Amino acid sequence: MSSPSAHAVDLVVFGGTGDLSMRKLIPALYHCDRDGRLAPESRIVAMSRGGLTDADFRGKVDAEVRGLVPVDDPELWDRFLGRLHHVSVDVGGADKSGWAALNALLGGFEQRDRVFYLASPPMTFGPFCRELEAAGLVTPRSRVVLEKPLGRDLHSAQLINDEVGAIFDERQIFRIDHYLGKETVQNLLVLRFANAFLEPIWNSLWIDHVQITVAETVGTPGRRGYYDQAGALRDMVQNHLLQLLCLTAMEPPARNDKEAIRDEKVKVLQALRPLDEASEAARFTVRGQYDGYLDEPSSTPPTAASKRVETFVAIRAEVKNWRWAGVPFYLRTGKRLPRRTSEIVVQFKDVPHSIFPGGSPNRLVLRLQPEEGIQLHIMAKEPGAGEVALKPVPLKLSFGETFTTRVPEAYERLLNDVLAGNPTLFMRRDEVEAAWRWIDPILAAWESSGDLPEPYAPGTAGPAGAHELLGRSGRAWHEEA
Repeated sequence: MSSPSAHAVDLVVFGGTGDLSMRKLIPALYHCDRDGRLAPESRIVAMSRGGLTDADFRGKVDAEVRGLVPVDDPELWDRFLGRLHHVSVDVGGADKSGWAALNALLGGFEQRDRVFYLASPPMTFGPFCRELEAAGLVTPRSRVVLEKPLGRDLHSAQLINDEVGAIFDERQIFRIDHYLGKETVQNLLVLRFANAFLEPIWNSLWIDHVQITVAETVGTPGRRGYYDQAGALRDMVQNHLLQLLCLTAMEPPARNDKEAIRDEKVKVLQALRPLDEASEAARFTVRGQYDGYLDEPSSTPPTAASKRVETFVAIRAEVKNWRWAGVPFYLRTGKRLPRRTSEIVVQFKDVPHSIFPGGSPNRLVLRLQPEEGIQLHIMAKEPGAGEVALKPVPLKLSFGETFTTRVPEAYERLLNDVLAGNPTLFMRRDEVEAAWRWIDPILAAWESSGDLPEPYAPGTAGPAGAHELLGRSGRAWHEEA
């Protein structure tokens, strides 16, 4: 049965037969249906150039998605497949029959919420929205979801925002970053603002530094053409890592409100110390490229520009406000690293005066993947007689072990919020553009320097410069034992 709050929605996915849709969106929507969060009348419409019929698309989903989700109720699975439709359309083309077909499918249901999910390259966002309006498909109850990356720099992001904003009001635009749907990210807010013991020490008096790491073991097989245009700074830092920084550093909002939380995140981005001098970028940023990147299989051959693409980035950032004055935030992301992990490490300062030898500072580790959870590393006495011997031990909260309920995937949570019209975990226009204002000078400094990324061997922890970035101040990256 659907939940009492579920109301009928028509969800239209542009790029609905692509990899993102088949691996993430369709499985997430199935889980929403399985948990009773889709009203019986809700429909899912895939748009692509594929020329598929409804039956073709349902067969494709049955073949490719069934193995990704728990199909323990054949009747429910068949009901879900019955929600699926397909419309072939060529955005920007002379043939408008696809738009007419979509209009015919959605016609008569203007009072339903309409969600248009653009799982497509950002250069299609503006044209797609204009075509929607021209076809008479945009209603006051419509929303549009934009996938990352939103542009390549501030100028291109502003153009996209202007194009989409000419059709949709800001309240109707949902800019998605799937990292914000992860359980630990939301638990970070609960941990900070629902527990009295942390807030008094969540500042520069007690915290030495913060590390934010998103590491991958995979390279870019088959995706080098995309990565040549993006690189790790655009692909990961401008969105994922800066979002995690914002949630870690933000001030307590006045209330648990969609705009209050986003207001505080924007303030963090505006407080970031600019790295707008070439000397500062050289000192506080490191970029690397793993050996073999140029030799990986790809549909496009490597170019001279491929040699300049970074597959690894480390940055020392500072939030220039009273709470965080003097506390460095170290951001790190890369491919072909030793382990796959996403984590936030809050390193506390040492005790003011230790009466025990061998102690080490406390550390809070928030793990986003692969196993979501929280660890607080404290000092404890090792059992035994004789002299007191200290040992750091973790107090662990594993969501998988502690809670019996299934932990939803990030896209499932965010899609549920889209369907409910809740924009709290989505980026506002000023937030996206503030992030690009900080990133653009770094890109410009790298371009003007003429230096190539520092090479590193696959399976290692990145280039030597990343370790020197922390080593200059006597610090080191947190590595799981």
